[in-house]
Amino acid sequence: MKSLYFSILACFLFVHLAQAQDKPLAFPGAEGFGQFATGGTGGETVHVTTLDDSGPGSFRDAVSKPDRTVVFDVGGVIRLQSNVAVSSGITLDGQNAPGDGVTLYGRSVSFSGENNVIVRYLRFREGIAGDKGKCSVNLSGGGNMIFDHCSIEWGRWDCLGLTKGSHDITFQNCIIGEGIDPQRFGSLSDTITNITYSHNLWINNQSRNPKAKGRIQYINNVVYNWGVCGLVGGHSEADHFLDAIGNYFIAGPDSRGHFTGEYKPTDHVYQRDNFADTDKDGKLNGRLVVVADFGSGDEAPTLMTNLTVAPQIAVTIESAQDAVSDVLAHAGCSLHRDAVDARLIDAVQSFGTRGKIIHDEAEAGGL
Repeated sequence: MKSLYFSILACFLFVHLAQAQDKPLAFPGAEGFGQFATGGTGGETVHVTTLDDSGPGSFRDAVSKPDRTVVFDVGGVIRLQSNVAVSSGITLDGQNAPGDGVTLYGRSVSFSGENNVIVRYLRFREGIAGDKGKCSVNLSGGGNMIFDHCSIEWGRWDCLGLTKGSHDITFQNCIIGEGIDPQRFGSLSDTITNITYSHNLWINNQSRNPKAKGRIQYINNVVYNWGVCGLVGGHSEADHFLDAIGNYFIAGPDSRGHFTGEYKPTDHVYQRDNFADTDKDGKLNGRLVVVADFGSGDEAPTLMTNLTVAPQIAVTIESAQDAVSDVLAHAGCSLHRDAVDARLIDAVQSFGTRGKIIHDEAEAGGL
């Protein structure tokens, strides 16, 4: 059970509570800035009936038009032959897919420029055959979306690209990681407003878990086996705002740099109750993160005493230790974890002794 920090709870009430009470959640348990996304509500229901890349009954065909709820009558791997663009007003409901669920593999899936999207229980894995400059999930200039229990992996630039004015979006209970060549990064989150990252696992990324350039809530995430850096600041001339609460940073075999860093004074950071375990001894026995961990002088953020991101709603907060248990049990497409996600979860459970940053998916056994 999630235990709320009562001392913080008041800070996370919706500013306009009366108006929020009339808004339905995207689904029970939806939180963060994207919790009111409407998806395909009121539109037609479309069934994915084939694992083929295109044609009637395909995923590509199902997402080609707006105002749809997409359900999956088949489970397995959909091998994309080219990148896919998802329309606005879409609900992608993968939780009732048969077998181990659905994996979208081989190319990128884009939500760029779209609005009101709900995505649940799907795996997005671009892979080394994808375009070098793309991510497994691309989201540029989109808004009002929520991604819940998704596995976003094997991106060639970043696993998740979230850029250029994207706003009011939640990523919760997701696995974001194991980026591949050429960058092997988690997420560039750049020029964005009102983004919630909650209860996600960031794993086997060289850096950018994420790179936080915008206005971001970062709550109860677990970062495992970063390479050069874990959570990265915006380190630019523009002002950025980050609330980091109850996260756990756990070093793995490839972790040789800082669990957080690359800040400038223009990064305004509120941090509380974060933990770091960097000894790689096979036990979860981290220490409380302190101000000095964020850097010094011109390489340090402006540390704030109050929240910097005025949240519109309450977000569940638990201790960093409880967040690790929660993420291990539920993150990713977890109703039926496939071999890839099971391997990643197993690495985290070693608490420092297993895990690897890879160049391509074949190095880790592929699909």
